[in-house]
Amino acid sequence: MFNSSKRESRNGSGNSDCTSLIAAGTEIRGDVQFSGRLHIDGKVEGSIRADSADSVLTLSNHAQIVGEIHAPHIVINGSVTGDVTAGERLELAGNARVEGNIYYKVLEMSAGAQINGKMMHRAEPPRQLSGPDAEPARA
Repeated sequence: MFNSSKRESRNGSGNSDCTSLIAAGTEIRGDVQFSGRLHIDGKVEGSIRADSADSVLTLSNHAQIVGEIHAPHIVINGSVTGDVTAGERLELAGNARVEGNIYYKVLEMSAGAQINGKMMHRAEPPRQLSGPDAEPARA
């Protein structure tokens, strides 16, 4: 009935299956660092920063953030006052309201989302060529 390996993988450190919740009615004043998944329904006054490259931050339509956000994958459907930096992907749902600059690689924006700030695409760094046209490595 229960698979012990499944329980271990869900509770393992740094595993993206682990989800934390800041519930509606909860207000945090201070910086938040997380790994895995973080879902916010409440209010955070401070910066939010992901520790791992596979972290996902989700803000519901009730969420209110006053501060900077830095995470690889961000889904916003609430209110953000501050700069948003998505290392990989940013999704702005229909109720998203952002007062600040947005930095992204991939952006998905639904009708109704509002941004009051600059939107800046972050291109991937140039890749090194391999093959006959590539310059030889210098020692």
